[in-house]
Amino acid sequence: MKSFQEMTKEELLEEKKNLEKEYRKYQMRGLQLDMSRGKPSAEQLDLSMGMMDVLHSGEDLSCEDGTDCRNYGVLDGIHEAKVLIGDMIECHPDNIIIYGNSSLNIMYDTISRSMTHGVMGSTPWCKLDKVKFLCPVPGYDRHFAITEHFGIEMINIPMLPTGPDMDMVEELVANDAAVKGIWCVPKYSNPQGITYSDETVRRFARLKPAAKDFRIYWDNAYGVHHLYDIDQDNLVEIFAECKRAGNPDLVYKFCSTSKISFPGSGVAAIATSANNLEDIKKQLVVQTIGYDKVNQLRHVRFFKNIHGMTEHMRKHADILRPKFEMVLNILKEELEDIGAGNWYCPKGGYFICYQALSGCAKEIVLRAKKAGVVMTPAGAPFPYGRDPKDSIIRIAPTYPSIEDLEMAANIFVLCVKIVSIEKLLEE
Repeated sequence: MKSFQEMTKEELLEEKKNLEKEYRKYQMRGLQLDMSRGKPSAEQLDLSMGMMDVLHSGEDLSCEDGTDCRNYGVLDGIHEAKVLIGDMIECHPDNIIIYGNSSLNIMYDTISRSMTHGVMGSTPWCKLDKVKFLCPVPGYDRHFAITEHFGIEMINIPMLPTGPDMDMVEELVANDAAVKGIWCVPKYSNPQGITYSDETVRRFARLKPAAKDFRIYWDNAYGVHHLYDIDQDNLVEIFAECKRAGNPDLVYKFCSTSKISFPGSGVAAIATSANNLEDIKKQLVVQTIGYDKVNQLRHVRFFKNIHGMTEHMRKHADILRPKFEMVLNILKEELEDIGAGNWYCPKGGYFICYQALSGCAKEIVLRAKKAGVVMTPAGAPFPYGRDPKDSIIRIAPTYPSIEDLEMAANIFVLCVKIVSIEKLLEE
């Protein structure tokens, strides 16, 4: 098939007429298909149901060190949970604090503490005239929502195939003391599925911030979320690189088991340097006496160790892989070489990122909604919900059944074709 750009006006109008006829058929079916967020499917949640059986009323709920998990105490989490999480994110257990169920909550708290009390003795951000954050785009909308909530100015940093544009990052961090942090999803990034290159990670570790309270917010949300056993991305461990570079305090690493066990009842953690941990604990001890140790113990007893978690994630991959491959195959069969945009083929994570023609994303998402497919709002992967080119669309293939997903993907490509033709006809 010819690309849309090669077609005459008459050919485009004829193609549009045929596509709209097909589109109306879908509209008449009254479908309700949800591809709006990266939620695990019920089938994935079923994988963790055994966690409900590892603890019972006759069970000894003591840790290896004798701590009774039913009682108060242990501010930073039980040791065996730290070992499990440490192996998951390649970090020493002594550098970890185990929180509740949500890494987003930890990130919010970390920003909030910086606003009210500062970072390791620095001026609280709320007393500064200006606070700025670097935001690789497209990125994770909930990250941006946190910094927007606190009135922090967000600066777009373009994502490259190797990760954020490090030339831009290095310049801004080195020359502007108002820049206090950068959001990062370094492995299987949300939404593109990009893993930062070795050189990108090393450049992060070697940053020379003008602000001594600058921190890298390293959200390792998809560290063990591979789609394939062998064809996997590898990420250089940033703490080791920071230590080599003489920047041990530069990074906060966040993680959770939300998409490993149960999203509403997982275990979340922060990993960072001894200096940062001391600073965090001073404030955390006012906030809580300790988080849910019974749930921490439940996770340890269920997974046992990192090998158990790895096997568990293979089962997740077996469920997700056919969904990702089906959507990518539909995109390839229907949209390749017609000049209506492009996309990334991730090896892990939870999303597929589609880049439509400029000015088309909002209309494509609206068209899909009118045909019964709910998607993430266009613009969401950018600060303030503003995509400068109105071109990025986040596809979330994880939650729907394979049958619903196939129908949703076919409706999506239909909308892409119609809106792309309309755009070209306008021009």
